[in-house]
Amino acid sequence: MTIETLARSLAKALPATAPTLKAGYRVSERMRSSVAAHWPQTIRANTEKITIAITAHCNLRCQGCKYGRDFMPGAQLPFEIVEKLLEDAAAARVPAVRLYGGEPLLHPDVVRMVETANRLGVGCYMTTNALILDRKIADLHAAGLRKVTIGYYGQDGAFDEYVQRPGRYARFVESLENTRAMFGPDELDIQINFLLSRRSANLQAVDDMIAFARRFQAKVHVDVVHYSLPYFQEGPERELQFRPEDKPAIDRVIDHLLKLKAAEPDLLTESAPAIAAFADWAMEQQGMRIPCDARKLLWVGADGSVMLCYVTFPLGNLHEKRLADILYTPEHHRAARDAFQLNCPNCHCEAGARVEKHAPSFRKYRRDAADRLART
Repeated sequence: MTIETLARSLAKALPATAPTLKAGYRVSERMRSSVAAHWPQTIRANTEKITIAITAHCNLRCQGCKYGRDFMPGAQLPFEIVEKLLEDAAAARVPAVRLYGGEPLLHPDVVRMVETANRLGVGCYMTTNALILDRKIADLHAAGLRKVTIGYYGQDGAFDEYVQRPGRYARFVESLENTRAMFGPDELDIQINFLLSRRSANLQAVDDMIAFARRFQAKVHVDVVHYSLPYFQEGPERELQFRPEDKPAIDRVIDHLLKLKAAEPDLLTESAPAIAAFADWAMEQQGMRIPCDARKLLWVGADGSVMLCYVTFPLGNLHEKRLADILYTPEHHRAARDAFQLNCPNCHCEAGARVEKHAPSFRKYRRDAADRLART
């Protein structure tokens, strides 16, 4: 049992210890990163989370997403492959999997997948658009699901415009109302994933999102709009991607989020240094040279492909070999080192964790966060 596994078990048994243990984990990761900057051969794959895109089918057509269009069209993982994946993950002591899509609730075997993960002792949560969550949450909760993360793209017409399906915002709200009526925050953890893009980089959009999260007793995670995910697209006339002239708007949003973080530390999942870094992630894109900790990750596509992360480093296909034959091979460890050294398109996945785990960046953005708060 690794120190990380022991700490995770302790935090689960004694939730009050979790903040202290998490802080200690971040310190140890910064030390590891500092050593690896000089001796990258010390980096080895150590999978802590597997994202499984169980289906490429989707019931929305979001402006920034290719799922449901031309990204792995029609692909869907059979239950038997997911079951074997979960068995191998359990044997390798992988702590958690995330069921993803497309829209994972469209997979006919999604409840069985959650039940299997729970039976094998693998933590399982789901990222969903929530349109039909209320219709399946009772069975999913009985199978062991205790956390969902939900994409949030504005309210009313702004939501419908982004997902390109009229009337979906009303269904989205109805589904969440019904879900919360069945399961309170102590029974089901809901996290709102707020997409920070050109269209949402304003204080009104942020305040609307915060009010929405409070309404459904949810935490908030902020995702800066991507530029290199294989299933990402830029939207009509590149209206999602930030431009140099957007820097003042982003700064205003960051200052506002930092004040919210200071007032309600548990509302936003990111730390203050991670929030302070949003502007640089948005503006500099590939120029942000912060080591990647994708050694902790694996991504499985709806076509069975296995990659170190969402963007690059292919490792095999579950239609041809089992996960047990992919994990911790020389190729897997080499991919982890390449990711750490940014021998890749350098996306900003796991941006917050990367800032937290890289000592120079952590110090820089911690100072920036403090300076911003002092000015406001």
